[in-house]
Amino acid sequence: MSYELNNFQTDVIERSQDVPVVVDFWAPWCGPCRMLGPVIEKLASEAEDKWALVKVNTDENQDIAAQYQIRGIPNLKLFVDGEVVSEQVGALPEPALKQWIEGFLTAKA
Repeated sequence: MSYELNNFQTDVIERSQDVPVVVDFWAPWCGPCRMLGPVIEKLASEAEDKWALVKVNTDENQDIAAQYQIRGIPNLKLFVDGEVVSEQVGALPEPALKQWIEGFLTAKA
């Protein structure tokens, strides 16, 4: 399954009206990003459509990175109803990442 960005408006803003969307801002040269990528993709594949993942390569999408004030990567932003509602910077271990996402989903339920 590919989580790569096609269109930010459609993939993130509009989709987040229906389901929370986690956006992974990353770059190929970023070591921590390469560690985080497989972990967040695994969690997304196990999410059973409770939330969606979109990966944004900051080298290829500098305008979007600037718009969301990405100063360090990896950077995860959780979108609901088109707005950023939570954020994590840095590569978190799987249990912490899962807790961050599920904690938000539980709070919204």
